[in-house]
Amino acid sequence: MLPKAHRLYAVPMNSNHAAEICSWTYPPPYNIYGWLPWEQMKELAIEFGDPEIRKQQYLSILDEKQRLWGFAQLFPLEGVTRLGLGMRPEWCGLGMGKQFVESIVTEARRRRPDDEIDLEVLTWNKRAIRTYVKAGFEITDTYEKMTPTGKDLFYCMVYKPLPNV
Repeated sequence: MLPKAHRLYAVPMNSNHAAEICSWTYPPPYNIYGWLPWEQMKELAIEFGDPEIRKQQYLSILDEKQRLWGFAQLFPLEGVTRLGLGMRPEWCGLGMGKQFVESIVTEARRRRPDDEIDLEVLTWNKRAIRTYVKAGFEITDTYEKMTPTGKDLFYCMVYKPLPNV
C-alpha cells in the first residue's frame, strides 16, 4: 500500500539509499529500469556507484518520515538540466507520481534556475508520460537511442511551467 506523503524533498544520495535502490525490481516491461547489484555498481564505479558522480548528480527523494520514494539524477548539459528519475517500484502507478516529479523539478530549478529542464522517456511508457504531462512537461522530440535491450524510441519532454494566474 502506498503511504500518504505530505511533503517530498530531495537530499544528496547516500550509499545506503544507493544500495536500497539497487535492490528494487520492477515488473516487466519496466524491468529495463533496474540497476546492477550495489557491490557491482561500486566495483565498476558507474553511475551512483561512483562516489563523485553520486555527490554531483544524484539525489534521494524522501518524505517527512524519511522513507525513500525514489531517486533523481540531475545531469548538467549546456543550458539544460536533464532529469533521470526512478520511483520505488511498488509505489508506481498509484497516483503519487506528479508530486514525486514536482519535488525533483523544484530541486533542479533551485540548483540551476536559468536552465531548461528536460527528460527522456521511452515512447511505450505511457504511465510515466501521463505523469510527466501532469507535472508540466510536454513532448518536443522523438528519436532512437540504445537501451540495454537494443534500439528503442524515446521522447524528449521539456518542462513548461504554467504561468501564474
